[in-house]
Amino acid sequence: MIHVLPFPPLLRWLRRSLTEVSQPTRATTAPPGPPAINELYHSRRLSLVRLAVLMVDDLPTAEDIVQDVFAALYRRHGADLRGVTDPHAYLVTGVTNAARSALRRRRTARAYSPPPPGTVPAAEDEALLGMGENDREVLLGLRRLTDRQRQVLVLRYWSELSEQEIADAMRVTRGTVKSTAHRALSILRDHLGER
Repeated sequence: MIHVLPFPPLLRWLRRSLTEVSQPTRATTAPPGPPAINELYHSRRLSLVRLAVLMVDDLPTAEDIVQDVFAALYRRHGADLRGVTDPHAYLVTGVTNAARSALRRRRTARAYSPPPPGTVPAAEDEALLGMGENDREVLLGLRRLTDRQRQVLVLRYWSELSEQEIADAMRVTRGTVKSTAHRALSILRDHLGER
């Protein structure tokens, strides 16, 4: 199946842009040998920016990419490009690689999700509960427990229910309540012992 672009002028522009990038135009009066970097910049900058725009879909980023590639070429070889076999190919390769790097950085930045901010209890809550430093440590330790372990400890020591009442409320056996409470208290002891 052949897909036809809805805008023939866009297709012509795309072909012209890619042709200008892949086939550099050279003046017939130019001396033999590579052009100077300023001549190369004036003749190739726009076609390279078009190439970069097609890759990154962002004009300011594309202009930065082309500028960086020209700067790297100048730093490496100077204004006289006699050490470069094909400066046009060097520029196209540099722009292509820099555009790929920009797209990778963009994809990485979009995939990053910052960790949720830590929850800090309100000052009023701490004042109402009369929490001291030890109480905060116990609450931090409770956060390390599983839901079931936390429920058993709260029902046992906060609500002062018996093991059978906890087993009935949680719909588990009394042995499960005992073993869960034992494991939870061991974890709390280890946590508070670290402090």
